[in-house]
Amino acid sequence: MTIENVAPKNERRSRKNKAVVDEKAPLLPKRKDENEGFDEFNGASFSGGVFNLSTTIVGAGIMALPATMKVLGLILGVALIIFMAFLTQASIELLLRFSRAGKTVSYGGLMGDAFGKYGKIMLQVCVLINNIGVLIVYMIIIGDVLSGTSSSGVHHSGILEGWFGEHWWNGRFFVLLLTTLLVFAPLSCFKRIDSLRFTSALSVALAVAFLVITIGISIVKLINGGIMMPRLLPAISDLSSVIKLFTVVPVLVTAYICHYNVHSIDNELEDSTQIKSVVRTALALCSTVYIMTSIFGFLLFGDGTLDDVLANFDTDLGIPYSTILNDAVRVSYAAHLMLVFPIVFYPLRLNLDDLLFPSSRPLVLSNTRFAFVTVGLISVIFLGANFIPSIWDAFQFTGATAAVCLGFIFPAAITLRDRHHIATKKDKVLCVFMIVLAVFSNLVAIYSDAYALFKKNAAPRAA
Repeated sequence: MTIENVAPKNERRSRKNKAVVDEKAPLLPKRKDENEGFDEFNGASFSGGVFNLSTTIVGAGIMALPATMKVLGLILGVALIIFMAFLTQASIELLLRFSRAGKTVSYGGLMGDAFGKYGKIMLQVCVLINNIGVLIVYMIIIGDVLSGTSSSGVHHSGILEGWFGEHWWNGRFFVLLLTTLLVFAPLSCFKRIDSLRFTSALSVALAVAFLVITIGISIVKLINGGIMMPRLLPAISDLSSVIKLFTVVPVLVTAYICHYNVHSIDNELEDSTQIKSVVRTALALCSTVYIMTSIFGFLLFGDGTLDDVLANFDTDLGIPYSTILNDAVRVSYAAHLMLVFPIVFYPLRLNLDDLLFPSSRPLVLSNTRFAFVTVGLISVIFLGANFIPSIWDAFQFTGATAAVCLGFIFPAAITLRDRHHIATKKDKVLCVFMIVLAVFSNLVAIYSDAYALFKKNAAPRAA
């Protein structure tokens, strides 16, 4: 069960001409009996691939993008969003090209082909760190939206508390438990990523609905004269303000991480020559949503934009039906995150299973192991969401470590290793640039965050 070498441009490589790839294939090497169980599956459509990849990309990162405009200004902020989209596209196309050359069907397999057993393990550990962190963030945001939060020292009422008052059944623990059992668990039980195409389409639609409502509110306030001219360029006064610019890099990196699902989507496409078009279409769609959300979110709240712009929607917006609009924004985005969860969970389960049971049969053929890994992971994420008070420290940590490795350092390292001698000089220059940019910017971001945290903790003692 391998992916053949890249076909000629005029040759359509349909699913009928390649071996059927099962649910386990995207992140594991060839194993016995892999072709069992999916004979009736004729391949995923182009639109299904676009929606699944778009859902992988657009997660909680979109909520932090308006705050990056506060740091960078609109011009530099939008330029960096576009730049990161092109850099992401380049890194994914490198992964696909080297996968074809090495006849590997997974990101882990590609790392194993380039760097051996330990390279594959490094990739899997990074996926575990990144995806568990991201899914905990999603669940925390859903709990904040539905049940409220007091992590900042000030209580922000959740939607259910606002509607029905404070009761035991709309408390954070019970709401997250119910959401886990009724939404996350059933959606996480699908064994093919293409089975999630309809929930992914709905998820993208909900993200667009959030954007449309935000744009509508901004236009109304603009007409009423309730919006001031936003800052176009960053405010730079000293060295610390320059260093602060780099703190947005982990957020921008995390916003585009989807590399761990590209092979899964490619393996299931009916016509796998469409994967490049799928990637480009998904990145164009998500970049448009990101740019519009960043502009109008920052336009709406200005320098009062919070790290999580969703938190800005719990106050009076200064327009009619403000309460209804606030609830619509928060409900649409909470529902969006619920539907993103299984897409990010899918590669997490595959990687953990391969890490724990590398010599076992494919996961799809073992219902007991499938249930064990699924229940274990969901339990860890659920406990993390209930005991971790703040999302943003974890978000910046995963963005500055595991996410940057998955998105840029590993694809660049594979290209520079060039086991199959297909890398051009242009490829190698681009990869050196990606590694230097990723390492430098994220070291500065980690330093800036650590310094700000130290300064914050030192201030009460000095007082």
